[in-house]
Amino acid sequence: MYYIENICTDPRYNLALEEYVYSLLSTYKEKFMLLWRNSPSIIVGRFQNTAAEVNEPFVRENNLHVIRRITGGGAVYHDLGNLNYTFAVPNDSDNPFDFQKHSQPIVDVLQSLGVYAEFNSRNDLAINGLKFSGNAQHMDKKRLLHHGTLLFNSDLEKLSLALKVSEDKFQSKAAKSVKSRVTNILQWLPRPMSIEAFKDAILRQMDKKEGFKPYFLSQDDRKNIERLIEEKYSTWSWNWGRSPEFTEKKSRRFNAGKVEACFNIKDGVITGCRFFGDFFGDENLNIFEGHLLHCLYEEKALRKRLASIDTEKYFASIPKEELVSFICG
Repeated sequence: MYYIENICTDPRYNLALEEYVYSLLSTYKEKFMLLWRNSPSIIVGRFQNTAAEVNEPFVRENNLHVIRRITGGGAVYHDLGNLNYTFAVPNDSDNPFDFQKHSQPIVDVLQSLGVYAEFNSRNDLAINGLKFSGNAQHMDKKRLLHHGTLLFNSDLEKLSLALKVSEDKFQSKAAKSVKSRVTNILQWLPRPMSIEAFKDAILRQMDKKEGFKPYFLSQDDRKNIERLIEEKYSTWSWNWGRSPEFTEKKSRRFNAGKVEACFNIKDGVITGCRFFGDFFGDENLNIFEGHLLHCLYEEKALRKRLASIDTEKYFASIPKEELVSFICG
């Protein structure tokens, strides 16, 4: 496994580096690992409506970066007390979105430090029922990107103020606030340590398991990363990209995440549609949205249009009948 040392804390650079390692270094069949931290920022899931996820006044007052990532899932708050890990590996297409497999090394590291952690729900790691890590993935036929947050000593007060959380998520989690559902790793360690020492413990464990080789970014690598920053991660269209007003909106929280469907209807026909949410999927959602254009906005026509589409490519782990019933309802 290659390890790329990265001390940059600019979230635009770090997300561009991740995407570059995943996609443009995809000629490498080897595995890559990154460990990195961001200055205070909100990192939004690929399919989310940014404006609906962040507390904009708080973002402005605290000069937070708001950056969209290429993986699905929900928005997360990052600061220098949070350590992020990334694996870019060959894709095991027979077992898509296996979060537990790729987050198990973190559980093993914590166990070696005297902390019992467990995989909890679809993509979280928890200590004593409290979440400290959210994980997300993006994949194509060749490569898989798996990354996760590790709340080590984050400012949980700012975390709770930075994000908007819908009431249906509170209800589904049976909790009253974001702050009450999360924890920092530091408070569970038998002996205090710095975040740098924690990072070193992860590296030692992974080196023992995989065997590390350093990968040093070339000048061409760095130019490609800078291009991604300029053309994507610094742009309003990627990070915010607000959708126009829609004539019809509906939302539902499935076991695999929330889906919000927005339609423009003219003379009973769908002239535009967008889907948002904290779900996962491995196909371009624009393609799915395109399938629904110019379809009559009624159940029989919608079911016929969706009959031949493999919806789980776009909405992973949401049964097709449940999704179709939601769209047609």
